[in-house]
Amino acid sequence: MPFAPFEWLIAWRYLRARRTEGGISVMTWISVLGIALSVAALIATLAVRSGFRHEFVDTIVGANPHVTVQAPMRAAENGGANLRGFSQDESAVLTSAFKAISGVTRSAAVVRGEVMASAFGRNAGVQIYGMSAEDVWSLPRMAAPESAFGDRSRYGEGIAIGQGVARALGIKVGDKVRLISPDGVRTAFGTSPRVKAYEVVYIFSVGRWDIDRVRVFLPLEEAASFFNRTGRVDEIHVSVADPEDIDAFTIPLIRAANDVPIFLWSWRDSSGAFLQALEVEDNVMFVILAILVLIATMNITSGLIMLVKNKGRDIGILRTMGLSEGMVLRIFFLCGALIGLVGTCIGVVLGTLFALYIDPIFAFVDWIAGGGVWDPSVRYLTRLPARLEGGDVLSAAGLALGLSFVVTWFPARRAARMNPVDTLRYE
Repeated sequence: MPFAPFEWLIAWRYLRARRTEGGISVMTWISVLGIALSVAALIATLAVRSGFRHEFVDTIVGANPHVTVQAPMRAAENGGANLRGFSQDESAVLTSAFKAISGVTRSAAVVRGEVMASAFGRNAGVQIYGMSAEDVWSLPRMAAPESAFGDRSRYGEGIAIGQGVARALGIKVGDKVRLISPDGVRTAFGTSPRVKAYEVVYIFSVGRWDIDRVRVFLPLEEAASFFNRTGRVDEIHVSVADPEDIDAFTIPLIRAANDVPIFLWSWRDSSGAFLQALEVEDNVMFVILAILVLIATMNITSGLIMLVKNKGRDIGILRTMGLSEGMVLRIFFLCGALIGLVGTCIGVVLGTLFALYIDPIFAFVDWIAGGGVWDPSVRYLTRLPARLEGGDVLSAAGLALGLSFVVTWFPARRAARMNPVDTLRYE
């Protein structure tokens, strides 16, 4: 029977034997420590990788539409300027038709524009999203923001701005902010900029630096009036239950539009290149850390080679007592496998604790470094995320155990093939 009790007993005695007795206690601890640290590093990296991607995607789909439905530019009937977007009747029909699609959770008419915001002598370019109060607070990241100030029930009386905009302009809830649009009133002397002041009633942070620094929400009717688009909307924002399966909604949305020409722009189209770059980086990091685990497991090989050399006389005696090559192989295989198993278990515990307590750990590192370790303007996210997933833990543990078993096989096989006669003769 493989791995008989006496094989476990002998392997355990060899592992805990002192150096003077021909054991490998020092090499054992070095191997265990190396494997534990490498596995912990791999789990921590995978957790941060998963957390970063999950947080990045969550902020995209939580603060933005999953699909943006746009209309082609159309000529006006009276020969005037070209019309953009949908008429009020078209938007009402389309939003109702899109909501009726199975899997669609939200459909909202939107007026969009880019203007300059000014307050207290400071200026900032912002993106205006004209939406009804119901549609704004149905966005997941707006319904449960990372941080918020003000009374969102007063949304119809003013505007809601991102925390980055408020910081850039130096304003707080209750202050006035002026919105300046170059596409204003047309006069005999040309087009004059449109300027209007609004009270800031709500300041939010969705957790994405690039959104918080430019996003401003304005009531739909007010936005349409401000941009001279009364009776029209620019686009329709659609959200679905499963954003990862957004491509499956392309045909249903086109069919629901019936004869109305539309263009679809999904969140994958806007952020797909960045996500692909993240995936490539994740794969490269996994390979690099897998090599680190391999290097750590190589300590098992060196330790077992020393053990086989020190236990040559014991091997000869065991073979003369009737142990087969397979039994000797399994004894030394157990020695290496136990080292890999113990190191992997310790590494799993350390890596899991790191992922669970990453916020205080990172706060301590930031304090040691004097602050400024995490720059949201570069990484977009306001904090370092970590998401511990069972698949990542199993892949790290499986990789470490697999490599431990592989590198253990070769010195164990060498011990099993030693000639007992030659061994005892030279001993």
